Amino acid sequence: MRVFGYPITTAPAEEISPEGLAEITLCASPEELREMSLFLSACAEEMEIMGPSYGHVHLSDRHKRFEDSPHFVVVRD
Repeated sequence: MRVFGYPITTAPAEEISPEGLAEITLCASPEELREMSLFLSACAEEMEIMGPSYGHVHLSDRHKRFEDSPHFVVVRD
């Protein structure tokens, strides 16, 4: 597993690129963590079914309560 992230910035999107991260910290409620857990489990199932054609999935596309949260994206490694 690898983890990447973008800094919070006002720079145009084309001027920033993801950087590898050594650590991530989630500040979340128990309910949010449970919802994320279900999301990750569903992503794993889809990944196994779709194989190499699996692209990426955004948490906020599956769970609208995360629309105003930082982007949480799952990508096949």
